[in-house]
Amino acid sequence: MEDPDLTDAGGGFVSAIPGAASIDSAMSFGLIRGGHLDMTVLGGLEVDERGYLANWMVPGKMVPGMGGAMDLVSSAKKVVVAMQHTAKGESKILPRCTLPLTAVRRVDLIVTDMAVIEPTEDGLVLREHAPGISIEAIVAATAAKLIVPEQVLEMQLA
Repeated sequence: MEDPDLTDAGGGFVSAIPGAASIDSAMSFGLIRGGHLDMTVLGGLEVDERGYLANWMVPGKMVPGMGGAMDLVSSAKKVVVAMQHTAKGESKILPRCTLPLTAVRRVDLIVTDMAVIEPTEDGLVLREHAPGISIEAIVAATAAKLIVPEQVLEMQLA
């Protein structure tokens, strides 16, 4: 079902279903760089205590290019990172990112399979926990220091 005339941001072929819309890369970057995006949701390789994101490159791995992640993080009004909390048993939320930063800008929210965390001036605040996941398990799985308020809500399905 892949259409060789349609590609995603990574250059892979995709298909479109009825009602889909697409724009070219120049228009896409014009919208992003022009500050017209209220919010973006990006994947993350690492996020640190400052709320800085690393998501575009792993040293030693082939990278087709920086892509639009840097533009998105720098230009969108709100930045949400959606990622796994850990990889290969190691935390992806660190005191400082070890991978190259995507931008020097604090993201607005981190949503993982375990928790919702809000980066603030004071640090990373645990806002919600996944059903069946204890706060203690989240703290143990997080290399960065977490601020745990008295009340931490359970994530709800919308």
